[in-house]
Amino acid sequence: MLLTDLLHGNTQLLTFWMANLPEHPQWKTSPPPELTGAVRKILLRQIGVRNAENTLYQNVLQQVSRNYADMTLADMTGDTLTESLFSTEQTVPGMFTRQAWEGQVREAIEQVVTARREEIDWVLSDRQQDTSADISPDTLRNRLTSRYFTDFAGSWLADFLVAFLNSIRWKKEDSLSGILDQLTLMADARQSPLIALTDTIAWQVATGRENRGLSDSLAKSAQELFNGKEKTPQQSREGDVPAGPLDKTFAPLLRLLGDKSGGGGGDTQLNLQTYLTRVTRVRLKLQQVTNAPDPQEMTQQLAQTVLQGKTVDLTDTRDYGRLIAASLMGEEWSGFGQALFVRPVEQSWRQVLTPAADSLNRQWQRAIVSHWNQDFAGRYPFKASQNDASLPLLAQYLRDDGRINQFIAANLSGVLKREGRYWVADAMNTQGLTVNPDFIRALNRLRDVADTAFASGDAGIHFELRAKPARDVMKTHLVIDGQELEYFNQRFSDAPGSRTLAAF
Repeated sequence: MLLTDLLHGNTQLLTFWMANLPEHPQWKTSPPPELTGAVRKILLRQIGVRNAENTLYQNVLQQVSRNYADMTLADMTGDTLTESLFSTEQTVPGMFTRQAWEGQVREAIEQVVTARREEIDWVLSDRQQDTSADISPDTLRNRLTSRYFTDFAGSWLADFLVAFLNSIRWKKEDSLSGILDQLTLMADARQSPLIALTDTIAWQVATGRENRGLSDSLAKSAQELFNGKEKTPQQSREGDVPAGPLDKTFAPLLRLLGDKSGGGGGDTQLNLQTYLTRVTRVRLKLQQVTNAPDPQEMTQQLAQTVLQGKTVDLTDTRDYGRLIAASLMGEEWSGFGQALFVRPVEQSWRQVLTPAADSLNRQWQRAIVSHWNQDFAGRYPFKASQNDASLPLLAQYLRDDGRINQFIAANLSGVLKREGRYWVADAMNTQGLTVNPDFIRALNRLRDVADTAFASGDAGIHFELRAKPARDVMKTHLVIDGQELEYFNQRFSDAPGSRTLAAF
């Protein structure tokens, strides 16, 4: 039979059924529901395989990546002099920016969802139960959106090989004038690259937040007032701005910026504005140092104040920056926090500390070492010699109120502390000063000498002597400090009451 004949026969058959079926409804065959349901599930499963979530997601990113360039640090800080403060070679992929989300990504995801909804039409839906949640359009939208914002956060914090924010490095300055210029620019409300960067990050973090209109806010407030529900201040802050998909990841930074979103609260004691105010105080203090008649002397006085255990604006601000870095929580933010909130002021402190440490070493040499060498060089027990060191003179150095302890109390009381008999470095308050371990060991060795030589507070060493027989010696006659010991050599015996000589 030719194909044309077959088609002609089918046409006649269709015409017959169309003419007679309405008049004979009993001829209608009911489809087996089990078979229909099984075929429907197979087709839906094939749709899920053909349009796998990963494939759809990668298609969206590929479509968007062509239209948005990678975002650099210069893009985030605008016209500010960023290179004077910090830098990074890393970039953020352009498809993971707020511009990309609002310009194309959100619409591309909706197009994918619409296509899925058209595929799962009334032919594949029995209208009696919902489509499987795994392949429903709403589930697809939620999954694609969630995956996008997970990658969005990762591109800023843990982008592939290295994090963008954690790759930022503070520019090192070796002069006090250069550090002053950095602090001035850093705290400038109009030109600060740090402020520009944090503002950009805060704006990017708002990606995906629902915009609540003014009328919606007023209506909700009026309804709560009418119902007699009074919100606490914390609830008021949390309700100001709806939480976005990135708020949880960036919550530490949002708190620092005082952002009133779901992740940040403006009532925290640690905030960027307070930090910048403290930085300004540090700058003014350092300017006083540079403008002083003797800048070196004033620098040493400033460092000396800290090494004595007292606090100044410089160390307070440094500690405040460390608290901010710690508040950014864990390894995810460690590089970012250290670079922008610890390094600037720590660098300033080291610029003050380095010359002060050199000066302190010279003071030790002048006040202690030179006089010690003058008084005890070449004398026993510091050298095998017939000339003994003067115990009263040694006491002037080693007593609790001696020259060494007075020097430490006046210059290093904030760095060294006593634990029992011995000196140790105060690990919690070293202020960045490295104390030579050999120096501490030498101090403690002298401490042992002092405990032996001046146990009763007087300059003297107490001991006992007992004579013993010796070859070719007939008689021994010894006088020490007016006490006399006379011994006639004979066979040794250790009888009770053997005579000894106590001397000092």
